[in-house]
Amino acid sequence: MTKTKLRWVGSRAGASLALTLAATLGGTGVSNAAANEQLMAAVKACEPDARALLERAVAIDSGTGDVEGLNQLGALLTRELLHSGFTKVEAVPAEPPAVGNNLVATVDGTGRGRVLLIAHMDTVFARGTVAQRPYRVVDEQAYGPGAGDDKQGSVAAICAMRALTAIGFSDFARITLIVNSNEETGSFGTRKLFREQAQASDVAINLERGVPPDGVLVSRKGAAIVTLDVAGRAAHSGLEPEKGRNAALEAAHQALEIGALADPKRETTVNVTVLQSGDKFNVIPDHAIVKVDVRAYTTEEFERVERQAKELAARPSVQDVKVAVAMELTFPPWPHVPSTDALLERARAVYAEIGGKLSAVSVGSSADVALTQEAGTPSIDGFGILGDGAHGPDDQADLRSIVPRVYLLARFVMDLGRNPPANKASTSSAK
Repeated sequence: MTKTKLRWVGSRAGASLALTLAATLGGTGVSNAAANEQLMAAVKACEPDARALLERAVAIDSGTGDVEGLNQLGALLTRELLHSGFTKVEAVPAEPPAVGNNLVATVDGTGRGRVLLIAHMDTVFARGTVAQRPYRVVDEQAYGPGAGDDKQGSVAAICAMRALTAIGFSDFARITLIVNSNEETGSFGTRKLFREQAQASDVAINLERGVPPDGVLVSRKGAAIVTLDVAGRAAHSGLEPEKGRNAALEAAHQALEIGALADPKRETTVNVTVLQSGDKFNVIPDHAIVKVDVRAYTTEEFERVERQAKELAARPSVQDVKVAVAMELTFPPWPHVPSTDALLERARAVYAEIGGKLSAVSVGSSADVALTQEAGTPSIDGFGILGDGAHGPDDQADLRSIVPRVYLLARFVMDLGRNPPANKASTSSAK
């Protein structure tokens, strides 16, 4: 398949979107006759509250494992979810070793479609980051820890639900929202919950940030962690270093070698992200750890990297040093499948009502959508507010995209509620 390269364009994406939809969204009316004007009015009415909620959510440190912060954010979101039209919000503890409560919000309707929405409240940022980099808005870009990844996802769901409630739409069997507490470390504490809810749903929509200038996601790489455990022998680094077997030196050698296992043609990346050894400057270190982030579109590529990493480990450069290799798959690949293409075309049709044009994007990052697809449920991703700068100091959400993106989400839910995908048999991989 052909994969679109993801190119972040920063604040220019907001300008591009604004130009694209200016005629449609400008003023107080909706110029496209096909648009659902009642829904658009409800979305516009929700926008100020959405902006305020994003600011309040970003102001809470909620790094993965920060139980206090996750509980605080969960309490805020629970109140907003109940106010938006969800009739039940349940706190579901993450399964060990993960910590923190997941949220499961539900509302039953009178129609056919069972729609599962997904967001996550955890971030990669440590406690104290909010104080160092508080929420700020520059040129309608909202910056702050988790603004784009993924606090905007919960905000988009709440605003969309509030708009649907405002227009009295109930032509769905059930809408369920899972707000995950441990996505950034692989969602190991939420996998059972995802599997259960996906199997009980007709379709899953992940609310990770939309891709500038105006895209949604149709496939993602899987992710794995390769751990190299290096065992050497300690010795005095000045008196008799020759008696030592330097685990740090071998770890450095392995780190350089394993990076060469990347395959640009297959878009497989292999990046050393952790290198640890020793705590005393005058001791030859006897132990070292190397952790490697691997991303690939196929399980075969993960198997190849693991096999070749073990072959490298069997040929250490430092005599008598032993290297053990283990791979842990954190997210399976989310391949390009026909059921996602079908959802994309339906989303394009409803977005066209307001002059929007969705692009299809594949990315190297991984997310919970892979788990719902793996459960056999047609799935699509990137239906949140547009964003940029994930996992870095420029994590941001484009406030100008709230109205068009929430309209897209709400109208897509309406379409799926009335006419859910016929079956789950079409989720097999496209060739």
